[in-house]
Amino acid sequence: MAAVAATALAAPLLLAASPDHGHASQDPARDAAKLSRQLVKNSSAQGAYRHLERFQAIADSADGHRAAGSPGHDASAAYVHRLLRKAGYRVGYQAFDFLYTETLAEKLAVVSPTPRDIAIRAMTYTASTAEGGITAALVAVPVDDTTGCEAADYASAAYTGRIALIKRGGCSFAEKQAAAAVAGATGAVIYNNTDGALSGTLGDAAAGKIPTGGLTRDEGEKLVADLAKGEVKVSFEIREFQEERTTHNVVAETPGGNAAKTVMLGAHLDSVTDGPGINDNASGSAGLLEVALELAESHRTPANKVRFAWWSAEENGLLGSEAYVAKLSEAQRGKIALYLNFDMIASPNGAQFVFDGDDSDGTGAGPGPEGSAQLERDINAFLDSRDEPHTGTDFTGRSDYGPFIEVGIPSGGTDTGAEGIKTAEQAETYGGKAGLAYDPCYHAACDDLDNVDLKHFDTNIDVIAHAVGTYAHDLSSLSHPVPATSASGEGRDSGGLREGHAHGVTR
Repeated sequence: MAAVAATALAAPLLLAASPDHGHASQDPARDAAKLSRQLVKNSSAQGAYRHLERFQAIADSADGHRAAGSPGHDASAAYVHRLLRKAGYRVGYQAFDFLYTETLAEKLAVVSPTPRDIAIRAMTYTASTAEGGITAALVAVPVDDTTGCEAADYASAAYTGRIALIKRGGCSFAEKQAAAAVAGATGAVIYNNTDGALSGTLGDAAAGKIPTGGLTRDEGEKLVADLAKGEVKVSFEIREFQEERTTHNVVAETPGGNAAKTVMLGAHLDSVTDGPGINDNASGSAGLLEVALELAESHRTPANKVRFAWWSAEENGLLGSEAYVAKLSEAQRGKIALYLNFDMIASPNGAQFVFDGDDSDGTGAGPGPEGSAQLERDINAFLDSRDEPHTGTDFTGRSDYGPFIEVGIPSGGTDTGAEGIKTAEQAETYGGKAGLAYDPCYHAACDDLDNVDLKHFDTNIDVIAHAVGTYAHDLSSLSHPVPATSASGEGRDSGGLREGHAHGVTR
């Protein structure tokens, strides 16, 4: 696989813009409707599944994963590149350097008073224990609104040579473990303040001061209760391999179309090192590839340029999309009319989430840049037309729309959930099991071909196809006001809100 990838990686780098201005249509709305119908009809989960099979085969031949900087990712990028070039796209690579990380050990066990093993996840960019780990007493940091964020939080107990147990919230994971290190702690265990596993990052390698891992809320609260009864000793081992490497985004665009009105869609191609990443995010990558190839097969020249991106190192903190946006000049950014992101679109216990562009749900972050509300409305309207329920979800900044929002580009997209827990109301609306994660195999070895829901997959591929077909010819809806009554939590959005998935989570 590595040899195949090496040949393809010699291709040109970033595609910024083309001088081609396409053609002026007499009826953009009609052209958009026609192309949308064609792409929705011809794009399918069945067609995209062959790409999932290919990504699985690549992972199987490359240490079980497709992480950025690995042979598995290089081969995945070469596969996407080859199909797009054959289809007639202007396609190339954008190289960037990053710090490759791979978890070597993540273990936590109570030694006394009552021995038991506890599942823990190493924070990305953590410092490492020695091989074999350490055995030390656990000390809980008193809980308040900013637990473990300030030196004063550690004044009530001795932390030197001990492991700090810290509740999530109030500041970044990096700040918590750094404050614990100053207090003398030899390790930090941060437990969640909501349901689900805690998989996060310290932001960069320089931030890692002491070995740090994440626990579920239930496990953290059990340890706090144990500590209230007396001393708890634990065996703790967190080790992470870190190395500077180079990886590549794949960027492709239609040879025709007005570059001053570029329509852009993206999905991250990399997995974590723990598994093949078929739902996260071969699903979004395959869905995007399926629609891109069908667009080429249609032999229709879009009025607006359409650009597709398969990002690398998303799992390391959105590094691929950040590198892409950083290289764009202000003029080039101004030519991107919109960005749509598709990450985890086939979760086996999933729900249909649409990014809340206008902040009508009033949860978490504020609205996206001007035009984001219209993107949300258009996706919701398409789903409504097919009698598909949908639920608003916050722009948490945890996937590749983040860098686009930061520079003012209208953004949106869909996903079907990650480590968050499905509610009873959502189970009634979407099926599946309440009380379980949307994707029980999130960031795990079992995220393989058996970990996809084909109905969710097909629905979201249709969303992609409709968006490409519509915006390739007609951007007029982006200037139409969104009525205040179009809140994404109204009417059909009956599933309630959920927390965004955890790529790049720093706090």
